[in-house]
Amino acid sequence: LTLLEDTSPGIHDTTIASCDIYRYHTLGVEGYHDNCADNLRMALKAIKLRTPEVPSPFNLWMNTPYKPDGMIDWLPTVSKKGDYIVFRAELDCVVVMSACPQDLVPVNGKDCIPHDLHFEVS
Repeated sequence: LTLLEDTSPGIHDTTIASCDIYRYHTLGVEGYHDNCADNLRMALKAIKLRTPEVPSPFNLWMNTPYKPDGMIDWLPTVSKKGDYIVFRAELDCVVVMSACPQDLVPVNGKDCIPHDLHFEVS
């Protein structure tokens, strides 16, 4: 993918792995919690594909800077409603997008409520 346009402040994450059930258990969740890793698996299953591993994601609009002590800070996004990113696929590919269901740390906003994600393929 080639990034063609980004109307957001440009804060994105490439460090954090997709959230999964193990992260939610670490955060104190008992039982199942929706997560990006399972969203990927379900999306691929719907088109009869599988992945042996969950690849490293490009977490659009996720604001997770490193603190001076080397720990990662989980901050609300600095993007606003209406911000968008345009990519161009340079070859045939499968792209899976997940509106992150994270509701325990404020990466989806100060209210910790996941929000809708809209995309267009042309």
